[in-house]
Amino acid sequence: MDNKTRLNKALSMLGICSRRDADALILKEGVYVNGKLAREVGSKVSDEDVIFVNGKEYVFSSLRQTRIWLYYKPVGLITSHKDPKNRRTVFEDVSNKIGERVISVGRLDINSEGLLLLTNDGEFARFAESPQTAWERRYKVRLFGMPNKEVLSQLGKGVTINGVRYAPIVVNFLKQTSGKNCWVECVLKEGKNREIRKIFNHFDILVNKLIRTQYGSYFLGNLKPGEIVEAKPRP
Repeated sequence: MDNKTRLNKALSMLGICSRRDADALILKEGVYVNGKLAREVGSKVSDEDVIFVNGKEYVFSSLRQTRIWLYYKPVGLITSHKDPKNRRTVFEDVSNKIGERVISVGRLDINSEGLLLLTNDGEFARFAESPQTAWERRYKVRLFGMPNKEVLSQLGKGVTINGVRYAPIVVNFLKQTSGKNCWVECVLKEGKNREIRKIFNHFDILVNKLIRTQYGSYFLGNLKPGEIVEAKPRP
């Protein structure tokens, strides 16, 4: 029985890139296995093979345990491994808190905070992010401006902004603060770039604070900004 794993799947499991991107990377002669250039898209690897990509070395294991961490991303950090503006990243912040390379499940922009899932498993990350998986995301949002019934109705049906279609969002009022500020909970099942901010801005309502509190079956709980805990995988 063939107990080897396709190289593109191995790269995905290691969190390097998607399987499709892995095929392109192999064709560009950017992948080495045990010191030899991988030339075929259909190449396979065995456990403990050493894979070299973009100047970094990875040891592959098909038995690698999927690990997931719940991280409270603070405002001011970039959800990226590198930033051309040299701003501090999430991965710099957690590098001394986690003993291995991780990737994020989705993103939170620099001005947003709250629950960010981190994992060592690229396959799990892509599953959790996929619109087909439709994991529920919940956000606690402070708005400058009050959405009326018409706005809430449009959000509940989904809206198209600048040619981009956004799926329905459920908005629940939480509490009134002061002046024109109010707190709402937004519930959605996809996560396009800066989705909540763009949608409310379309209706001339400013988002001045955004905290993600839930992603699928994972919750922010009592975590404080910068804190991280490991969770049991629940695929």
